[in-house]
Amino acid sequence: MRSASTIAVTRIDRYILRQLALALVAVTGGLVALIWLTQSLRFVELVVNRGLSLRVFLELTCLLIPNFVAVILPITTFVVVQFIYQRLAGDRELTVMRAAGLSPTSLARPALALAAGAVVICYVLNLLIVPASFGAFREYQFEIRNRVAAFLLQEGVFTPVSDDLTVYVRSRDADGTLHGILVDDARQKNSRATILAERGRLIGTADTPRVLMFNGSRQELDKQTGRLNVLKFAENAIDLVQGSKGDEQRFRDATEMSIGELLHPAPGLVNERDIPKLRVEAYRRLSSPLTAASFTLLALLTVLTGSFRRHGNILRPMISVLTVVGLLALGLAVNNLAIRQPELLPLIWIYATLPGVICAWLLFGPQLGLVPVSVQTRLGTI
Repeated sequence: MRSASTIAVTRIDRYILRQLALALVAVTGGLVALIWLTQSLRFVELVVNRGLSLRVFLELTCLLIPNFVAVILPITTFVVVQFIYQRLAGDRELTVMRAAGLSPTSLARPALALAAGAVVICYVLNLLIVPASFGAFREYQFEIRNRVAAFLLQEGVFTPVSDDLTVYVRSRDADGTLHGILVDDARQKNSRATILAERGRLIGTADTPRVLMFNGSRQELDKQTGRLNVLKFAENAIDLVQGSKGDEQRFRDATEMSIGELLHPAPGLVNERDIPKLRVEAYRRLSSPLTAASFTLLALLTVLTGSFRRHGNILRPMISVLTVVGLLALGLAVNNLAIRQPELLPLIWIYATLPGVICAWLLFGPQLGLVPVSVQTRLGTI
């Protein structure tokens, strides 16, 4: 049978872990909602100008949420561990636990369990869910801008189907017949055409929307001779897609690729100069989850070490927060440097793991006799 002390430690672990988990869910959920709200404002134009439904808007923007969670989870893990343990110290609960014989290792166990869970979640997000959600998001966005938007022509409005294609419709009947059509088409290089038609109808073939126009004319200005060429037609069809051809392709971004594709890109499909960028993205995905453990150990170091002070110590948590801010800025700098100088790629792993190793050595080393007495004395005076 388990001893009373073992049962007490287990209950304390559950007590602290429950507070940590609930706080992590609340803080992460709140920050994700806030970031989603600010980022989704970029896509309001699709609803206002393109006439998309609220359901399509929510489906599109919700595909960004997994990436938000993967980015902020290490940060929120640090914030939650720092706050909960600081509160426990302020309420003298940590003092009572230490008096009961609990070592820093025992007190840190719930936070380390939370950090391990955060690391696993980040790996699942980075390696599986985020690339898939980014791919679905970009594909959805591509379809909206180059396919669906073409069917949302509004009466009396110049509708920009793309940057080089604008369509105007004077009126639209209930059966879908269009009247008074004007198309400004600049998709062909060195050629800009203005197409006018009395009436027409939207048709869709092979996922490529078209306007079938009747009784109209096509006007082009010859830049070499300065002559205006006019071609009249009884019936003409024009594709409403962004490129000059209906079979326009969408090139994949690094955020959509798997780890294997990033580390070993297919020849011919990736520009040679983009390979360092792809490799940095792969290293970032593999190393960034480990920052959740490093940040957690940093928070534990500031709370579980040092001397007890009756009125608390604001200096230690402030140093901890500023250190994390500095590490985040350092991570961005390291990624940018690694893109320009591929030989610096190992720095990405060092940035993610070295702070955690140092904090673990300072936190647990005294129990193992690994930290000199002089270092322990300095930690106690902070």
